[in-house]
Amino acid sequence: MSDRSPGVKLIAQNKKARHLYELLDFFEAGLALTGSEVKSLRAGKVSFKDGYVVIRDHEAWLLGLHISPYENAGYAQHDPERERKLLLHASEIKQLRIKIEQKGLTVVPVKMYFKNSKAKVEIALARGKNVHDRRADIKDRDIKRDTAQELAKYK
Repeated sequence: MSDRSPGVKLIAQNKKARHLYELLDFFEAGLALTGSEVKSLRAGKVSFKDGYVVIRDHEAWLLGLHISPYENAGYAQHDPERERKLLLHASEIKQLRIKIEQKGLTVVPVKMYFKNSKAKVEIALARGKNVHDRRADIKDRDIKRDTAQELAKYK
């Protein structure tokens, strides 16, 4: 999914996901939301913090995602930390459940966006990185940056 596609407006990205996890497979899912949650998303008031996906009774649920209350909602406020149902095909849920049961795999939200005015979340099947892997990524990034700076000097 490209952020530059027509009809796609990025709401937020989970930058920590790429740092903490090795992302293996991506899925696009719809979200079952209330009206005030959609208004908050349009204002960009979302935090992934400890978000993750669980499969319960052949349904996928997004937990730990914080959507701030909408100021003008009046008495009809939503719970910012409530469980939100993900709208996926049964075959995708089955595929995720099988892979989650493998050792060390989890499903994390990567980004949220509006696609043709529908709220969507991109979720990824992920394997947690250990400290050594994270340090190696930082080292590789530093080497690439230093190399690019050196090449820029000679142009």
